[in-house]
Amino acid sequence: MGYCLTKGDAMANRNEKTPGNTPGRYYVDTTCTGCGVCIDTAPGVFVMHDSVAYVVKQPDASSETAAADAKASCPSESIGDDGV
Repeated sequence: MGYCLTKGDAMANRNEKTPGNTPGRYYVDTTCTGCGVCIDTAPGVFVMHDSVAYVVKQPDASSETAAADAKASCPSESIGDDGV
């Protein structure tokens, strides 16, 4: 697992999604550092492959809050939400 970086001014870029994201409003972009915060926060939504996270399943009613918390907690601001 990688290490987290300090939050910067960047935002997730929908045009730079990591491979494997399930289509839908949440995604992870290529700035992911592989820290694992999203997987710890919303393990049913995010998974890690080759030290990069992606959305394996779009959140449902029971995981929506966890997915939003993962986005808010992402130190590299690599999680996007097209619904916002």
